[in-house]
Amino acid sequence: MPLAPSSPPLATDAAPLIRCHDCDLLQAVPPLPAGGSLKCARCGAGLIDAKPDHFERAFVLYLTAFILLIVANSFPFLTMKVQGLVQSSHLLSGALTLFDEGMGEVAIAVIFFVFVAPLVKIVTGLMVVGSLAYGRGFRGAEALYRLFDRLHPWAMTEIFLLGVLVAYTKLVDLATVVIGPSMFAFVGLILVTIAADSAIDPHQVWERLRPAPRLPPPTEEERRRLVGCHTCQLVVELPRSTQGIESLCPRCGSVLHRRKPNSLARTAAFLITAALLYIPANVYPVMTLSALGSGAPSTILGGVMELIAADMWPLALIVFTASVLVPMLKLISMSWLVISVHTRSRWRLRDRTLIYRLNELVGRWSMVDVFVITILVALVQLGSLANILPDVGILAFACVVVLTMLAALCFDPRLMWDRAGANEPAEELRDEPVAVAQLREPARP
Repeated sequence: MPLAPSSPPLATDAAPLIRCHDCDLLQAVPPLPAGGSLKCARCGAGLIDAKPDHFERAFVLYLTAFILLIVANSFPFLTMKVQGLVQSSHLLSGALTLFDEGMGEVAIAVIFFVFVAPLVKIVTGLMVVGSLAYGRGFRGAEALYRLFDRLHPWAMTEIFLLGVLVAYTKLVDLATVVIGPSMFAFVGLILVTIAADSAIDPHQVWERLRPAPRLPPPTEEERRRLVGCHTCQLVVELPRSTQGIESLCPRCGSVLHRRKPNSLARTAAFLITAALLYIPANVYPVMTLSALGSGAPSTILGGVMELIAADMWPLALIVFTASVLVPMLKLISMSWLVISVHTRSRWRLRDRTLIYRLNELVGRWSMVDVFVITILVALVQLGSLANILPDVGILAFACVVVLTMLAALCFDPRLMWDRAGANEPAEELRDEPVAVAQLREPARP
């Protein structure tokens, strides 16, 4: 039998409404004190974190992060000295070397993850938060902050720093490695960016840009037509007619849908492709060390074994977990979630939703091995003495990481609750985009 639909905890008085982005439960937003938070009453997903009004602090932090990012790209990052030879690298030197070695796809990914995405994210945060700290926003701020939300999982500066740590431990016993000023600026950039992101909650930004209306408890018919924007969480009422053009959120401009378009098919396609590439990613070498004319290829597992042989067990465990265990577990767990939707499983819905959130959170950390190779190929270019060259395995591995991230982004966890009968009416909760002629916010009381 299907699950009985949960009764949404709606207030008796007019209040802003919110739909959970993980299970689709419609809930009223109660007054939250500074420091309070709102979690979904059904699946436990975090919806709102009412932090103190620190827009000015966030603006200063984003400005500092912008300056540090410029500094991190202006001076030497690491310098290796061995037998009178000196090789310096900048933040993006490894990516440029990958271009020269025919790994343009990996190079573009590294530049995007380490420089482009963080830069655009910082600039958009600086502009939007600054306008709210010292004014009332500007035309187009909503679309700009939507870009901020899209780029968040792809900005990987902290993962690149872990890659630097792994590369440093591989080289420190072989040569003298000098940390340059850009390295210190880069560490500061990561800390300041984390502080800026933590100063305010995205929900606060959206509410300052355009507050959600306070609504009386909707009737059952009205409730069925209310759709939550997956970007800004605004609850929007769909007209009775569902024939027409593609619908957009009136606040942020995102495409609105009851469920992500073709979620299961797209997720399955990404997972199958990633599974096929996972084998060559671990079988083929990711780099080749050429020393005094002889080469020694190395796989991902080979790199882990080298760390173990050097008695660096904690670092070996981190690399093994991020580069071997996490991609494998993500492929298995995401495949299980897709199958559970097809089989209409009602087993431990809340726990399965948590597994989805963990997949979305940790999958990006698998990129650490790609960054390790990027740093090593930039530093170990010592002519006939020693060279490190990227190999085909690193391309396959980078594809696995990106594909599993895309699979998690495409999967719609609300489908698990739909197929278990926890959401009503079932006929309206299709795995396809909403197409309507007109959208409007729910009428104000």
